[in-house]
Amino acid sequence: MSYYGTPGMPLVPAGGMGGAPSVPFEQPKQLFRYGEQSLWSSQLFNVAAVADSVNRLFTTPQGQVGGGFTRALSIGETNLKEGGRIPNGVAYDVFGISAQVIATSDDGDAATNWGVALNTDAQILNLINILNNAVLTWDFTQTQVDIAPISLIGSGGGVFGPVGIVGNGAEQRAGSIGNGAGSIWMYRKHPVALPGSTTFSVLCRFGNRASAITSASMVLKVSLLGYYKNIIEIG
Repeated sequence: MSYYGTPGMPLVPAGGMGGAPSVPFEQPKQLFRYGEQSLWSSQLFNVAAVADSVNRLFTTPQGQVGGGFTRALSIGETNLKEGGRIPNGVAYDVFGISAQVIATSDDGDAATNWGVALNTDAQILNLINILNNAVLTWDFTQTQVDIAPISLIGSGGGVFGPVGIVGNGAEQRAGSIGNGAGSIWMYRKHPVALPGSTTFSVLCRFGNRASAITSASMVLKVSLLGYYKNIIEIG
């Protein structure tokens, strides 16, 4: 007769032969399921002053209008099913956060306006304005915790690639931006725990030296990279 032991325990005890290890007769009552998931939310900045402003992300779910947009948010803007809550009420630990700056051609209502290149003076100045003046902050109803300036937010966000303005004479300029397209910069060692019962949001705050958004609207898409733990009751 052969016996099946538990993982990590030898079938033959040290020191010689012996009986099989004891097996519990009671079945487990619950199982834990783990997985990785990204949550994202977007904020539209129309042509207007942003100095000293506070903009709240992760509060508007799909199918509702918010975040500066003029029509209901779709999967491209957010994947939240309920504003300010983790989907399905599971515990969620954030191990990375990204912030992507996107140029738009209008107020965010057109279906194709996110395909705009950063190739005008106004767009590049707006981009620099956001990178230099905006700060992300956790908001847990009664507690606020600053995360970092937008220029330091990594995890694949930010802006990257060549930018240029093609004109006549002195207007011809070109350059490159390499912010945020690399490794995870925040919460690699100490993830932020978001219990399923917690209501949260992320604030985008501007200092009083921020310039107005001019000529072209901009979008800030913030993504949370994390893993969840879901308890499955089985008995």
